Amino acid sequence: MLIASESLENFARQLLLAAKVAPHKAALVATSLVAANLRGVDSHGVQLLPFYLEQIADGNVDIGAVGYEANENGACLTYDGENGLGQWVSDVCCGHSIRLAREHGVACVVARESNHFGAAAFWALRLAGAGLIGIVMCNASPLVAPWQGKDQRFGTNPICMALPGPDTWLLDMATTTVALGKILNAKFKGQNSIPPDWAMDKDGVPTTDTETALAGLLMPLGGYKGSGLAMMAEILCAVLGGGAMSTELGGIRIKGKPMRVSQTFLASDVARFMPQDQFVDRMQSLVATVKTSSPASGYDEVLVAGEPEWRVDAQRRRDGIPVSDGVWQNLTQAAQQLKVPIPAA
Repeated sequence: MLIASESLENFARQLLLAAKVAPHKAALVATSLVAANLRGVDSHGVQLLPFYLEQIADGNVDIGAVGYEANENGACLTYDGENGLGQWVSDVCCGHSIRLAREHGVACVVARESNHFGAAAFWALRLAGAGLIGIVMCNASPLVAPWQGKDQRFGTNPICMALPGPDTWLLDMATTTVALGKILNAKFKGQNSIPPDWAMDKDGVPTTDTETALAGLLMPLGGYKGSGLAMMAEILCAVLGGGAMSTELGGIRIKGKPMRVSQTFLASDVARFMPQDQFVDRMQSLVATVKTSSPASGYDEVLVAGEPEWRVDAQRRRDGIPVSDGVWQNLTQAAQQLKVPIPAA
């Protein structure tokens, strides 16, 4: 089914309000989730909301958390989210990153004791919108075995980079071949199989069976390289920020255990290097050079990071956001429990 983005965002906000989330926090979470849907990143869109609501209902997330600055030293700041909503913690930390980058030229803000913050791109784009090069990463629930192992030690640990300028370049990637949400999305769509390089069974053997993958392990991106990037994100987030590490984390699908995720927000002020318009011109020139490469067999054109999502965004703003039957069923069940009106599909 297709739902207008405004209607879907309002529905998400009303569900959060019914769960006693403060209005400004409910609006922020709803906006961040629908923004992912608009970009075609449905794994980090509203399909996450029922899990959020379940965590709130179970008391695993403190929706009234205040949070505090644990330490500020020059361009560096550590923030303790006190188990608050991940989007709210990230919003505060982005504000600090912008402030410190404008003061010092660069900024590194690390949050600990946070929760799922949606798609990393939402926050990197906020930094880019302030004229900064934004790099955002986080650790996550341990679902991935280290290279050569079969016990879960890392999360998908995404890394994102966004640049100032109109739709120039935006890299948002998990350190696994795909995020767990993509496999869940396949399940919600009734797909019994997934591509062969997405996941492994519990013994570390590649699988194409959706249910086996959900009970098994995600595949590291590029083998030992993805495993190394995942550990790098773990270091820059959890180790550096004094937060929970590896198996100490819970998750949005784990009952009775706070997530305790850490997030890092790096910002560099382009204006400290050159005028921003000059930087944008140089980036556009680089992108144009990359796109002049002749397409390889099987492809019509060369795309750069962010381009597919911007195209989907334009289409979905015009035509509506497709929501699978499984996701819609979960949302409407939550609405019935919270006594929230269900919008017309």
